[in-house]
Amino acid sequence: MDQIFKALANRSRREIMDRLFAREGQTLNELCEYASFSRQAVSKHLQILEDAGLIVIHWSGREKHHYLNPMPVHEISERWLKKYARRQMTVVSALKKNLEK
Repeated sequence: MDQIFKALANRSRREIMDRLFAREGQTLNELCEYASFSRQAVSKHLQILEDAGLIVIHWSGREKHHYLNPMPVHEISERWLKKYARRQMTVVSALKKNLEK
């Protein structure tokens, strides 16, 4: 679980995950198109995400496609968020969002 938290702690990796959530199955080249960091950095971040089990790779010929694996995030949610009253957290989160507007 430490690997998952370490991977999620980085804003660039969360950005990559958001891109994969928007459109799964992207290649390294596709993920680099809109990245604000180098191709080598994107590749390094993808490896960290893969090592943490947050993404999975599927090869199609010579192309490597990246897909989200939602299970680790779900397991974190189940383990950590269930300990707290979800209803209260939802109310606080909604209040915070309203205050930020």
